[in-house]
Amino acid sequence: MIMNPSKDQRANLRSDAGLASALRVSLARLNRRLRRQAAGHSLTPTQLATLAAVERHSGITPGELAELEKVQPPSMTRVTSVLGERGLVSRTPHPTDRRQVTLSVTEAGSALLKEERRRKEAWLTRQLKELTPEERAVLRQAAPILEKLSRI
Repeated sequence: MIMNPSKDQRANLRSDAGLASALRVSLARLNRRLRRQAAGHSLTPTQLATLAAVERHSGITPGELAELEKVQPPSMTRVTSVLGERGLVSRTPHPTDRRQVTLSVTEAGSALLKEERRRKEAWLTRQLKELTPEERAVLRQAAPILEKLSRI
């Protein structure tokens, strides 16, 4: 249930810095809670994010993926190697550059991501039921704004 903010908290939310602080804390807590809903696998958050990125960008090279995810290429190579060893990502020769490979999610990888998303969305759906209709309406309005913030 959403608590009513105190007078000091409401005043702090009026400034951009106060809003930024409140959002940072709340989103970090929500993210931790969602991560606890893991679908019974032992992937790290980095491995899971990489698997999801490969799913979104099938046929991507490890170098392109490293750039997209803002990590060093050797780090991405290690992460994708683990995903490959677990049968979640496949590597195929690059169509035009024999020195490179492209990455794709396997059926097992897709199934793992699907179950991960299902569990997290089920948990979040249960939490949303604890909110009032008015609170849910505010979140419906905020969702596109949060998405926009995530892409800026």
